[in-house]
Parts: sequence; structure tokens; C-alpha cells
Amino acid sequence: MWEELWLPMQFAFMQDALLISALVAVPTALLSCFLVLKGWALMGDAISHAVLPGIVLAYILGFPLIIGAFGAGMVTALTTGYLSDNSRVKQDTVMGVVFSGMFGLGIVLYTSISSDVHLDHILFGNMLGVEPVDLWTAGLIGGFVSAALLLKWKDLMLHAFDPAQARASGLPVNLLHYGLLTLLSLTIVATLTATGLILAVGLLIAPGAIAFLLVRSFGAMLVVAVLVCLGAMLGGVYLSFFLDSAPAPTIILILTAIFILAFLRKTLFRQSSVSI
Repeated sequence: MWEELWLPMQFAFMQDALLISALVAVPTALLSCFLVLKGWALMGDAISHAVLPGIVLAYILGFPLIIGAFGAGMVTALTTGYLSDNSRVKQDTVMGVVFSGMFGLGIVLYTSISSDVHLDHILFGNMLGVEPVDLWTAGLIGGFVSAALLLKWKDLMLHAFDPAQARASGLPVNLLHYGLLTLLSLTIVATLTATGLILAVGLLIAPGAIAFLLVRSFGAMLVVAVLVCLGAMLGGVYLSFFLDSAPAPTIILILTAIFILAFLRKTLFRQSSVSI
């Protein structure tokens, strides 16, 4: 039995998949806490979908795909912020318009060229086919994003919770705002190979939402989110080997199941408190 359980670890592609899962889990989990606290869940969804035209243009011009993805992500973030600040349209509506327009542009560009890059790998990831350059990219970007969030987590928390108080306290609100958007774009680039564009949004929302239901302090929320995301990603990759399923959807299903359990626990605890 132990030999069968250890069987996935004997394959190099499974080892690489587990490694990139661990590298991606920390920055996505940390960032998800700020996105949930700030109400930016749709921003992660918008940017993750809107980087597609940047990827296609980078392929056409012969640039690294991550440069195109990051550039498109920043254009989306800045455009969304400008339109929401200079119009009466609410931010979630602006994000929906920008994200759908960018995603549509990416599909049109992709279908207009001859490419050996399969669209499924861009949309859903190719975790079982990662290369050394993907591991280095995820490690370097993930390390930078994690370090930046941990060094400035108190300032970012105040900015997310109460921007007016953050401005009154003398914090560089604009720098924090666009800095968080930059980190979001970088994180999506880091997860591009692991989960693709569509499933990346699950990693940017679910860990923070689960931790928000389980703990009360923001510091504990960061720790719980990282542990939940790391466990779900490693467990999802491992289980996918025996279930003969794709790793990324398996990870998202595990995160969804954990969220449902956390929600039920919160609901039962509230009901028991009321009855007492």
C-alpha cells in the first residue's frame, strides 16, 4: 500500500507539479486576503482573463509570453481604475466591460494567427508539463510578491479597510493602490503555467475567503490562507494522479469544498451561539 501511495513521487513531472504548486501557493494566498478584504475579487477575475491579448501579441512579436501577460494585466488594471474614477459607472461594471473586451480581443487575435501554442494550456494551465524556466519564473515572482506583501501588510491592510484613514495617516495611498494592482498582475503571470488564466481566479479568491470565515484577526488570516492554499494545491496535484484528472480543476474543487465546510462551520457556530 505504501508503495502505491508513494508512486506519484517517482515521476519527474509529478515532482515538478508539486514544486510549482508550493511556489505559487504562498503569493496567491497572501494576495487573496487583501483582495477579499478590499472587495477586489472581480479585479482578480478581470485581470486574469484580460491578459490573453497580451500573451498573443507577445507570441506574434517574439517576446516572452510573461512580458505580454504582465503588460496586458497592467493596462487592464490602470484602465479600470481610470474609468471608475472618472465616470459615474461603478467599478464592478467597468471591470466587467474591460475584462470581456480584452478577453474577446485575445480570442480574435488567437484565431487569426497560426500558432503551436494550444489555447487550452493558456486558459487551463499545463501543470504536468512545466519546464525549468516556469519553475524559476514562479519562484522569483512568487518570492518578490510574497516579500512585498509581508513587508507592507499593515499599510496595505489599512488601505484596504479604510482608505480615508490611510490617507489621513500619511500613507502613500496611490502608491499602495497601484502597487497592489502591480503585484496582482505579477501573481497572475506566476500562476500562468500552473493553473492558466481561468482557474487562477480561484486561487486569488478562495484561500482568503476561507480564512476570513475561520479566523478574526488579519495576521491569522494570512497564515490560515497560506496553509489552506498550500494543502489544497499539493493535495489536488497528488489526488489528480489517482483520479486521472487535471490537477488545476482538482485543486479548485478542493478549495470549493473547504469553503463550503468553513461556511457550514460558521453557520452552525452562529446558530449554537444564538440558542445559548
